[in-house]
Amino acid sequence: MKLPSSLDPRRWWADAVSADRLVLAAKTAAAAALAWYLAPLVPFAQSEYSYYAPLGVLVSMYPTVARSASSGVQAVIGLALGIGLGLASLAVVGLGMPRIVAVAIVILFGVLLAGVRALGVGRDWVAIAALFVLLLGGADPDGYSSSYLITMAFGVLMGVVVNLVVVPPLRVQRAENRLSRLRDDLGEALHRIADALAGRAFDPRAADAATADLMGTLADVREEVELADESRRYNPRGRRVHAPRDLNRRRLDALTGTADATRELSAALARLTAGPDVDTHLPEEARRALAEAVEAVSHLVTTPPEPDATAAQLRDAERALTRYTDRLRALEAHEEPLDAWEAAVSLRRVIAACGPFSDPDADTSTR
Repeated sequence: MKLPSSLDPRRWWADAVSADRLVLAAKTAAAAALAWYLAPLVPFAQSEYSYYAPLGVLVSMYPTVARSASSGVQAVIGLALGIGLGLASLAVVGLGMPRIVAVAIVILFGVLLAGVRALGVGRDWVAIAALFVLLLGGADPDGYSSSYLITMAFGVLMGVVVNLVVVPPLRVQRAENRLSRLRDDLGEALHRIADALAGRAFDPRAADAATADLMGTLADVREEVELADESRRYNPRGRRVHAPRDLNRRRLDALTGTADATRELSAALARLTAGPDVDTHLPEEARRALAEAVEAVSHLVTTPPEPDATAAQLRDAERALTRYTDRLRALEAHEEPLDAWEAAVSLRRVIAACGPFSDPDADTSTR
């Protein structure tokens, strides 16, 4: 039985030792060590709580500078709310409430506050900080609380600064590469469909499996594109990227439409080629014209998004699709299969998705 890609140990290893992850791990380790070393020098914080500084680094170190900054601020706000809740619970304990009841109340309100989406990753720290203050504050809750918050905030600041100064992560090239691979995979899937259709060997199950894999890949690529867009924010290296900020997003939209249309095409062809009487549903001349149209569209899909090259392939795909629809119109009215027209509509959707990249006035050039 084939394991899903998300459970494949080889995928785990590849993700763990990717170049971006190795750089992030090295920067996080260095920032944590530096934060722990410098934490005793932080004013208004007791040195015995210096171990919270590396924790602050962990809270703030993310694959992009923008996310590091926003997550770090959210974590500090969540900590402040949790510390306030913990101090309030200690005050109530001082008035005679059993500590076990105070623990339950702290967790209750901490979990409730964790439902505030505006706190982001800080939601996870409200209950934790409140519980730490209640159980570890000891005889000096004010000193512990202030040291906890200040030292964590120092660690967060150290993490953001290191992430910004030391090789600030920029994932634009990686997103472009993933988009190009997805583009090639989609084109290859269409090419296989065309070959199978021309040779009367169309296998619906194989086509379904191929398109299902494409949709899974598409989800991974979408996440990569979002990280690429985010990595350009507040990043000095992002100014050197000359491609438009929304180019990868436009490529992703086009490939998403292409993937959806490919699935619809596969479903229509499965119905058309079901059973031994394929020529009854789709006469040989029309079937071959459809195979040629699918092949022309596959060439269009695999063409890099450059206006001149895309325009030429777009014209070829339009002509091939027109030849196919002309074949359909030549059939007797009662012989025109609806699924054959649905296949034409699916190919038209792919052409429409690729069309914007043929505009010479649009800045869509990429490698």
